[in-house]
Amino acid sequence: MGLQQSMNSTASMDSGRNIICSGCRQRWVVKASNKSAAIVCPSCRINILEFPNEELQANQQQQGLRSRIRNFGHHMKSKMHQGTIIPHNPSLNHESSHPNPPRTCKRAVLCGITYNNWKYKLKGTINDVRNMRELLITRFGYPRECIRVLTEDETDPRFFPTRKNIEDSLRWLVNDCRSGDSLMFFYSGHGLRQPDLNNDEDDGFDETICPVDFLTSGMILDDDLNALIVRPLKPGVTLHAVVDACHSGTILDLSHVYFSREKKWKENFPPPGIDKHTSGGLAISISACLDNQAAVDTSAFNGKMNGAMTYLLAEVLKKFPGPTYGDLFDLIHETFDDINQASCLANSRIIRRIFNNRFTQTPLLSSSHKFDVYQKHLFL
Repeated sequence: MGLQQSMNSTASMDSGRNIICSGCRQRWVVKASNKSAAIVCPSCRINILEFPNEELQANQQQQGLRSRIRNFGHHMKSKMHQGTIIPHNPSLNHESSHPNPPRTCKRAVLCGITYNNWKYKLKGTINDVRNMRELLITRFGYPRECIRVLTEDETDPRFFPTRKNIEDSLRWLVNDCRSGDSLMFFYSGHGLRQPDLNNDEDDGFDETICPVDFLTSGMILDDDLNALIVRPLKPGVTLHAVVDACHSGTILDLSHVYFSREKKWKENFPPPGIDKHTSGGLAISISACLDNQAAVDTSAFNGKMNGAMTYLLAEVLKKFPGPTYGDLFDLIHETFDDINQASCLANSRIIRRIFNNRFTQTPLLSSSHKFDVYQKHLFL
């Protein structure tokens, strides 16, 4: 009997066995009648599921994720300036060697822009992309050939992060999406705001991301991103977007925004006549800051420049695969608070002067559908 035939819903977990994929770390429930020793994961389809030690599992359930990661902020402070250097790789794409890769239920677009030819150059975006790519491959079972990377280091002109290439890659991401697909869009780069011209923003501004050629080809608006990767999502498809940029709070214009400090959802519906919903799928966005805030690049964590939110997100998911969204955001806030209290921001005098030695950004969760953030687990 296959796993998909034998899975129960989470509502009936006590009638089955809790198992975890050794590759993508997704958790499933198998009927007690299923005695198979080796079962293929229905998500990544390449990894064998493992049965966790029952005593350890019970202990973890009793303690809860929040207590197990209570000291994570102190752990992060102790890791500062002790990171390893990732070898330079001029190309992170594998599409060229796989012109017709087999269809997979997991695909990702990772975009990191340095703006080498512009005076407002960023230093941490390439590290962000490498960190996120490694996370997707090693922890969540994404095939290398199904991760499309756009950076200024890429020699293939298709993967240079121009507006056209970013938009083409986003169309590739959602093209022919089917139930069971897990899609990922990651962006690290500049984000800006501009006046809202179609009156669908409460604050009067559209949020944007800035392709490498945005001065000539224009920015990609939140309206554009919604049309490109939110509305095409079919039933059973899940999209996660992680956007590490200034003014990125509601960058996908999703209908519900979760304010983790207040622990409540707030509605972000467009005006009547404007459709910004999915086609039945689920879209979830994790943004580095609120719409009116700036996001920080810092070397405080490991001596290399990284987006603060991206680095913390990746470290949490490496150490604790599958946290609830509520625990994840609590942990990020607690870590920012711990570091702020220790005044351990990056050693840049400019950054210290602008932010007064503090991380002033507030990461934001938004979704096309509301859910219980302390019950739903994050699996990319």
